[in-house]
Amino acid sequence: MLKESTYQTPCGTIHYWSNNLSLDTTTLVFLPGLTADHRLFDKQVEYFDGKYNIIVWDAPAHASSCPFRFDFDLSDKAKWLNGILEKEEIIKPIIVGQSMGGYVGQAYAQLYPDRLAGFISIDSAPLQRNYVTAVEIWLLKKMEPVYAHYPWKLLLKSGTEGVATSEYGRNLMKEMMLVYDGDQHRYAQIAGHGFRILAEAMEKDLPYEIKCPSLLICGTKDHAGSCIRYNREWHRKTKIPLKWIEGAGHNSNTDKPDMINSLLEEFFSNIL
Repeated sequence: MLKESTYQTPCGTIHYWSNNLSLDTTTLVFLPGLTADHRLFDKQVEYFDGKYNIIVWDAPAHASSCPFRFDFDLSDKAKWLNGILEKEEIIKPIIVGQSMGGYVGQAYAQLYPDRLAGFISIDSAPLQRNYVTAVEIWLLKKMEPVYAHYPWKLLLKSGTEGVATSEYGRNLMKEMMLVYDGDQHRYAQIAGHGFRILAEAMEKDLPYEIKCPSLLICGTKDHAGSCIRYNREWHRKTKIPLKWIEGAGHNSNTDKPDMINSLLEEFFSNIL
């Protein structure tokens, strides 16, 4: 069982969950994607609880981490994550980030290059400016009205079917989206702000170099943006190992949890 804790920031309170943290055990930090919450990693938490320390959050402004002022950027999220780790006396964690969580992980690696033991990207993409076009960056900044004015029922359908191929993955995403049922404005704000701070982080044109052992994971049916193309390029340019998850969508850890868990376990045993 994970216990819920809170961390205060100038913009609001972040809620996060952890198991019994032992100072001589490696810590896995699970960071969910945009509009998802800590439940995204339920299958990983269940599998690794008892083997490793676990921390998983509701990202700023998401689910329980609300109310929250949208007055922060990607590096603020990384700094607050570091604040949580310092509060819990965690050193050298392994970050496992899905989608937006992978971007937070890269922002963390940029700020604290020597503090990570490992980094795993699940259906995320590189933060470096040279992977994206000017048009893609422009579009990222213009997403909020799309989410605000799209019929909620259709958004719910595309938001669940578009990110997962499995019944479990789709049902879970639907549950996580239903947190915002009746408050589409808040959902649109979270999504719009998330894409905006992503674009701004790319525009900073920082190195975002990962200096620790890393692994890229991507579903072969990941149709969120150009994830497949980005991962192929990321692997080609950096030589970070890339594992394709056959038949999995954007939330591949919910579509093929057993396969993801065994890949993670193999990665951990190789670096620890």
